[in-house]
Amino acid sequence: MFTHSMLNIIEWGTIVADNFNVKLNIIEWGTIVADNFNVKLNIIEWGMVMIELQSYGSLGCLEDERAGLMKLKEAFHNPARSTALHSWGGGEERDCCKWERVVCDNATKRVSQLSLSQARYFGNHWFLDASLFLPFQELQSLSLADDALAGFKGVLNLTKLEVLDLRSNSFTEISSLDVMKSLKSLNLGNNDLNNSHRFKELTNLTKLEMLHLGDNGLMEIPSSIWALTSLKALSLRNNGLTGLLPLRGLCKLVNLQELDLSNNGFEGNLPSCLVNFISLRLLELSQNRFEGAIPSTLFPILKSLEYVSLSHNFFEGSFSFSSLANNSNLEVFELVSDNNGLKVETENPPWTPLFQLKFFRLSNCILNDKSRVLPSFLLNQFELRVIDLSHNSISGTIPMWLVANNTKLEFLNLANNSLTGPLTLHLNSTHLDMFWFDVSSNHIQGELPYLVGSTFPNLITLNVSSNLFQGSIPPSLGDLRVLDTLDLSNNNFSGQLPEHLVTGCVSLAILKLSNNSLQGKIPSWINSFSNLRVLLLGGNSFEGPIPLQLCDLGNISIIDLSRNEFSGSIPSCLHGIKVGNEKAFDDTFRTEIYGGYRFMRLHSYSYENQVNVDQAIPVPISISDVEEEVEFITKSRSETYKGNVLYFMSGIDLSWNKLTGPVPYEIGYLSDIHALNLSHNHLTGPIPESFSNLKQIESLDLCHNSLSGQIPLKLVELNYLSVFTVAYNNLSGRTPERKAQFATFDEHSYEGNSLLCGVPLERRCITNEEMSPPPQPSYAVQDDTFEVAFLLLFGQLMQWHL
Repeated sequence: MFTHSMLNIIEWGTIVADNFNVKLNIIEWGTIVADNFNVKLNIIEWGMVMIELQSYGSLGCLEDERAGLMKLKEAFHNPARSTALHSWGGGEERDCCKWERVVCDNATKRVSQLSLSQARYFGNHWFLDASLFLPFQELQSLSLADDALAGFKGVLNLTKLEVLDLRSNSFTEISSLDVMKSLKSLNLGNNDLNNSHRFKELTNLTKLEMLHLGDNGLMEIPSSIWALTSLKALSLRNNGLTGLLPLRGLCKLVNLQELDLSNNGFEGNLPSCLVNFISLRLLELSQNRFEGAIPSTLFPILKSLEYVSLSHNFFEGSFSFSSLANNSNLEVFELVSDNNGLKVETENPPWTPLFQLKFFRLSNCILNDKSRVLPSFLLNQFELRVIDLSHNSISGTIPMWLVANNTKLEFLNLANNSLTGPLTLHLNSTHLDMFWFDVSSNHIQGELPYLVGSTFPNLITLNVSSNLFQGSIPPSLGDLRVLDTLDLSNNNFSGQLPEHLVTGCVSLAILKLSNNSLQGKIPSWINSFSNLRVLLLGGNSFEGPIPLQLCDLGNISIIDLSRNEFSGSIPSCLHGIKVGNEKAFDDTFRTEIYGGYRFMRLHSYSYENQVNVDQAIPVPISISDVEEEVEFITKSRSETYKGNVLYFMSGIDLSWNKLTGPVPYEIGYLSDIHALNLSHNHLTGPIPESFSNLKQIESLDLCHNSLSGQIPLKLVELNYLSVFTVAYNNLSGRTPERKAQFATFDEHSYEGNSLLCGVPLERRCITNEEMSPPPQPSYAVQDDTFEVAFLLLFGQLMQWHL
């Protein structure tokens, strides 16, 4: 069983090798030499010896480390996450080096890496006993991310630990870490370390090369950071830090390769000392308040740059893109201006780039002020995954060559420019990676190519709205099986809805076809859109009844059928849809690109000789500001709902049609709806009393119908109502009591109802007292007495006469 072993036994003995343990039963004295294990035993008398031997080649982990892992498993036991650490100690596998989340050194078989992230992500915050890690003295990398930790009990004393990941916990201080002077990478992102005075222990970590303190709510930058002159990667992102950068400290960190200060409120000009960071590969300064000019001398010096993001600041002046010509490693460039006061020139002077970009965003700038042309250097780019040139007023024909040249392109946004010409696609050209295509708000004319479905079969978002497209909607759109958002609004599309569109786009969540020339009836197979959240068909020529199948859209949150020719009654079954209900929001709208940059992973700094660890400052490239927008008329005006707001908005707009009959009582069961517009129809009958159940409603428009009867008095209980109008109906009686939200509505909410009275109308209501017969005056009683006396006198006179 033991190869290359030599055993010299003077007397008889028994050797049993069970897995990795050697059990020797020696009856007489003898000498055993096991060359492979460097063990020499001299036994003078008989006895029994148990030797636990660690294999240095192929036998497995140390028993004390195995026992230590089992204790950790017990500490991390999570009833709610039964799969966490389930393989530890289970089954026949005793070699802990083969357990999940465990990596051992190939030579020593000692545990070198341990990942316990999300092993106990539940319940209240807790403290982990640091002594549980004492068996792992060769540990180099430890991850405890997302474990609801509030801290350690005791001091974490791992003298060889180089990488420690504690992100996404609830640490409030780091005193337990100051003895680990071997640390090179420390991730404390997304904790509760908001007091900068709790970082004095950092000064002891003199070997630290990567430090992540993002998402901690820091009130100021800890001054102890500036002593860490070995730092090569620093992230302070998303802390809400404000004011000027402390240049005296920052400028000491000349070894930085990655600097992430994004999502703060830093002000002033860019630090001039950035030119000294000659090894810088990643510069992330987006979402701040930096101003002034972007130094033209900065980029020619920083030739190692791979990633530059300067978006959402207040830069002004001029920036020449040619200053990046020699940055041959550049793969990411992002500059989205927040004040539209930055002039960017890409054409003069003439230049040829040495780089091949993968991610390029240049948006909301004054791009090529004189020529307004598309950057010509893009003709030499063939590796692009992301192109965003939106909001730049670029002119010329739509550059479909960008798609042809960049076969790995995934995201194209050319919205809000002045591009013209037809949208041309080539036969037998398929782009499987493209998932976002937006050319909205341009001047593109002609028909939408019938090849669009086969050319981009994996599109998630297709937006060609606000152009000059005409003709019918191509049925091939139904081939887009994963399409989430389709926006063809504000064009001149005509004809009917193709059946294949409805039956094929099974993943569609947002359908915007408003303001076209579409006609016909809403097809009965509309209920095939089982995932639909938003349906906007307003401003077309649809006719006929509203199909009952619309009630089958169980996840719908916004319906706009306004400004069409719909007739018949409002389906009472609409009360069964989940407008505004939780079920409609089981999945959030896709408001950003998968929460981050899925197209390319820059390998962030990981120090030399680190085994299988990418301790990246999370590359924060995202397109979170490229969000789906939905226009919906509410509060008597067109509102744009964007991003996460879509998660909360819900409404139905059936206005400006030819609907007749009463308002269904069941509509009042939509207790979570925020906006309801039934105006400009021919509806009759009373306002349903059930409308008092619309507890979340903010806008209720019933004007320009033929509604009659009184306004339900309980409507005053609608505490969120900010817009209310029943103008131009046949309502009668008293206006609702002037309290709560109804105290804010003026006469315009009630005008055009001749039988309505009360404040705020000038027409006074006649009280019950005023409508009852007036009391008889006292002289009426005297008249009765006079009448009786007269009759008596008349009778007496008659007797005298006789």
